[in-house]
Amino acid sequence: MHEFQVLLATGTDTSTATIEWALSLLLNNPSALKKSREEINKVVGNDRLLDESDAFNLPYLRCIVIETLRMYPGGPLLPRISSQECVISGYRVPKGTMLLINMWAIQNDPQIWDDPRKFMPERFEGICSTKDIGLKWLPFGSGRRGCAGESLAMRTITFALGLLIQCFNWEKIGPEKIDMAEGPGLSMRKVQPLIAYCQPRPQMIHLLSQI
Repeated sequence: MHEFQVLLATGTDTSTATIEWALSLLLNNPSALKKSREEINKVVGNDRLLDESDAFNLPYLRCIVIETLRMYPGGPLLPRISSQECVISGYRVPKGTMLLINMWAIQNDPQIWDDPRKFMPERFEGICSTKDIGLKWLPFGSGRRGCAGESLAMRTITFALGLLIQCFNWEKIGPEKIDMAEGPGLSMRKVQPLIAYCQPRPQMIHLLSQI
């Protein structure tokens, strides 16, 4: 029971933060928002709400989620304890040492990624599974101690973000770019919470009124 409580608590905080980052990125990149909405309109249409199972047929929406997690991983530092003595980059690491893996640095390393601070969901087009990306994308860790909630988080975030794009028109409150400054903490939150104009899309009101 305790494990499920931890999974829900940590998953809720990081998932909501990721959705906020994704919407902020889309508002700063309206062409990506338009492309995602066009994909949803083509696959789902306006006669029903997007369903969780639709995510498999929405590759660009999935690319947006993957790119968001690359730029702003929910937990930027991954704690581990060395099970035995080892040498890393010439430094002796005794057994039992607490190690902090900087996943943010790996996922934003210009030696690994082209133009890493640029939001480009297209860089993941053609990827069937996040496991195909390799160890340069680690928002959920990797291996036996990877996050047990990865598949749930990916489905939940993609589904929720897709509904927000399908059902509402989003606009910035001014001409300035959304502030993307990152705050301190174990989970990566925005320093300035996202504030934006949100209005139901006229063609979706008949469905929203039934919820």
